[in-house]
Amino acid sequence: MRKQTPSQTVGPFYAIALTRKPMNILATEAAQGQRIRVEGRVFDGDGQPIPDVMVEIWQANAYGRYNHPEDKQEKPLDQSFTGWGRSGTDKNCFYSFETIKPGSVPGANDSVQAPHVNVTIFARGMLSHAYTRMYFADEPANETDPVLNSIKNKARRQTLIADRADKDGKTVYHFDIRLQGENETVFFDV
Repeated sequence: MRKQTPSQTVGPFYAIALTRKPMNILATEAAQGQRIRVEGRVFDGDGQPIPDVMVEIWQANAYGRYNHPEDKQEKPLDQSFTGWGRSGTDKNCFYSFETIKPGSVPGANDSVQAPHVNVTIFARGMLSHAYTRMYFADEPANETDPVLNSIKNKARRQTLIADRADKDGKTVYHFDIRLQGENETVFFDV
């Protein structure tokens, strides 16, 4: 099995080069779907929040279609929603995205995947970035999602579930990422 080729030594340069221009707003006013905010922090093995982390997300639109040439589904393509964003952590070590809740996407063997967000984490000292997913706590389709159910330990599945809160009339999903240690987030070998 092939593994990802290690990148060059990373950080701390995200705030200087890659996150200077905000790229964390994925949903314009014209984008279709339920507006949500995704926020959280990234923690090290000692449970300490890590500064200078870059988080990237990629997701389907509200209909469950990716803005990518290889997604040939008959579902509508929302031209005002790219589905990709990048956020550096702020002075309190928080990342955030203004986006929409994605729709379900096709899975292997005619299965259907629950709405989710693909997440990539870049941090100092990590020669290879980490890949994970964020699922929504209030989504009934989680019960039958093939990727989520491939994680045999149900307690470990919880590390991929974002908690919902309504703040100031907005729907917010809180998703902390733990790189190591107790309650380490499930990562995928992509």
